[in-house]
Order: sequence, then structure tokens, then C-alpha cells
Amino acid sequence: MGDNHNDDKSIEIWKMKKLIKSLEAAKGNGTSMISLIMPPRDHISRATKLLCDEYGTASNIKSRVNRLSVLGAITSAQQRLKLYNRVPPNGLVLYTGTIVNEEGKEKKVTIDFEPFRPINNTLYLCDNKFHTEAINELLESHDKFGFIVMDGKGTLFGTLSGCTSDVLHKFTVDLPKNHGRGGQSALRFHRLGKEKRHNYLRKTAELATQYYISPSTNQPNVSGLILAGSADFKTKLSQSDMFDPRLRAKILNVVEVQHGGDIGFNEAIKKSSEILLIGKYFNEVNQGTGKYVVGVEDTLNAFDSGAVETLIVWENLDIYRYVLKNSVTGETVIKHLNKEEEVNSDFSVEDKVLLLEWLANEYKRFGCALEFVTNKSQEGDTFCKGLGGVGGILRYQLDVADFDEEEDLDVSDDDESE
Repeated sequence: MGDNHNDDKSIEIWKMKKLIKSLEAAKGNGTSMISLIMPPRDHISRATKLLCDEYGTASNIKSRVNRLSVLGAITSAQQRLKLYNRVPPNGLVLYTGTIVNEEGKEKKVTIDFEPFRPINNTLYLCDNKFHTEAINELLESHDKFGFIVMDGKGTLFGTLSGCTSDVLHKFTVDLPKNHGRGGQSALRFHRLGKEKRHNYLRKTAELATQYYISPSTNQPNVSGLILAGSADFKTKLSQSDMFDPRLRAKILNVVEVQHGGDIGFNEAIKKSSEILLIGKYFNEVNQGTGKYVVGVEDTLNAFDSGAVETLIVWENLDIYRYVLKNSVTGETVIKHLNKEEEVNSDFSVEDKVLLLEWLANEYKRFGCALEFVTNKSQEGDTFCKGLGGVGGILRYQLDVADFDEEEDLDVSDDDESE
């Protein structure tokens, strides 16, 4: 069953892209195209009240044609919302209005769906087009990480999403060297140099905001940021007041690389792969998505049921997988014990293998990726010591408490909301 859910996800993304294209192509006649987005945990009653107020306002529109089409769109939105008694877990997106098709005929459309991952935007707009920026962002922000590679010669801004790295922008800078001139001019020279470095930091900080803060939400468009470079510019940037505090909160790592530019970017990606992985894991945990498991037993249960997408294991995990036979009943059980733990005397050991080795041999059968981490970074250390060194990112939400109740593992997507 391994890849089914990945395929489902790819299909979802493909459908979403197709839908966005058709929404963006739709032309309205006047301002009667409503875009409504409700984030998870929002209340239907809020949107209902909003639409009610909007109806009152729209009743005053002078132009009869426009007034009727706006009121019609609001009514359609109200009708469609009545089908929901609560906002779905990932939020709700609703588009409705009168569009003009290729033949110039008017046609009413209403599209509502729950996005395939949580949408954290709130939006209500009545315009001459549908607004798709937020759902576009949903496709893009799938664990996208920002990289700022900064040294004495210039700065590169890039992103990494999955295995795809993109350079957003780069610029060079001509800074004076610190040595040289003696006497009077040395002070002037030093002051000029300091000013140039200050301006260089400021330009980098401003561009960082431009590239990594989304204008529509005023929030970062990346899950985390890596600052890299040789010399201490990267550190100065991370500590500078000019650097946007919303981005400072997203810094996952500051790494030393030998080069600037594209080579430095690739070097920084290599050096940060572990932090990005653990960062992605903690992201799921912090957002409470339910798409993660912690600890040996829960992770292995999820692993057995094929729900694990990425298995994360500490490279020095000292836990053994025992296959034990009960000498009275003859039944076989599997236990995971560390070196110090004793095997209960009612059981005989049929098989004992280091859990790491067993996983390395078995993980492919379950269609998941296996990643080893160290405890050298702060994040790695938290994962290894605080969370027991075993965890997983899941393909779909799983309530770990339900492992005993088999039927709860049937996570199917029957209700295709098209």
C-alpha cells in the first residue's frame, strides 16, 4: 500500500492546479465574484453573519444589473455554507459568482472544497475575478525552506522545496578591504568601510523581507530559514535589528560554508539536510497536524500499518528488537528493549537484532523513506534525547490511541469534493 497515499497527494495537487487555472481564467461581469476562505477552527456562523452584512451593503448598489448579480452571488454563497455545520479540519474555500464564458454567455458557478492541507488564511472579497493567491501559496509552501548565503562579495537568496532548489535573487557588493592606508585617511577609510558594510547588511535584510514574507498574509512564506556564508556577515545579519523579527523567528541554522553564491548555496543545503528534516518533523508537531508519531512503539505501529512517509531514527539508537515465545501459551510477541532491560523469564528469545539493522532491512517493504540523524545539532539532540530517538512523519493523520481498534485505520478518501 506504500505509495498509494503519495499518489493521492499528487492527484490532489494536480486537481488543485487545474482548478486554480480555471478560476484564474474566469472573467466576471462587474463585481460579482466572491472568494471566501475560512481557516481551520473558524466558525461557519462568522461567515454567515459576514455574508448577511454584505447583503445589506450590496442592496444599496446603484446599478441594478450589478446589484442583482452581487446579491445573487451572496445568496449562492449563503446557500452553499448551509451544507456545512462546521469548518472542515483543513479549512474551507468557496468561490461563487457569475462568469462570462468564451461565447460571451453568463454562467453561475459555485465551487467549494476542503484543501488537502490546512489553509491558514481568512479572506472575503467580492471582485471582478476570483482570488487564488492563498490556495496557490498552499501548493508552494509545502515545506519550503529559505536560504540566505552571504559573504564579503555578495548575497544569494534561494529556496529549497523537496529536492528542488531555486535561486530567487543574487547581488554582488564591492566592500573595501580592512587593511591598507595609514595616517589620517585610515580613519576615514575605516568609517567608509563600516558604512558600506552597514548598508550591505541593510540591503540584505530588506531583500530578505521582500523574498520571504508573503504580502498577502504578512507572514513568512517558508517553513524555516538557513543563513550561510564565510566570514561573520551571516551571524551579524541574524543578530541585526534590521533583520525582520518574523524571519529571525524562522532561523533554523547558521552555517559556515567555504564559498558564496551558487556553490555556497549547494554546500549550505548539504550541511543543513538533517536540520531541515528535523525542522519539518517539529513543524508537524508544533502545528498539531496529527501527521507525526513519537517514540518506538507508536512509530513502529504506524510503520506496520503503512502510514509512515519518513522514518527518522537516531544513528546510535541502542534498542533491540526481540522476537519472544511464551513458554506456557506458545504465542510469539515482539518487544523492543534496550541493553539494560531484562527479558521476562516466561519467554524464550527466538530472535534478537539491533532495531536499526532491522529497520534498515525492512523499511523499503513499507514504502517509506528512512533517515538517520545525529545528536550533534541542538535539534538533533532534542530529537534523540527528548523524543527517544525514533519518530515518523506520516502520510495522513492517524490517531495513535486507536491502534487497538483496527477499523480506525481505514483512512479512505471517499468523499471526493469536486
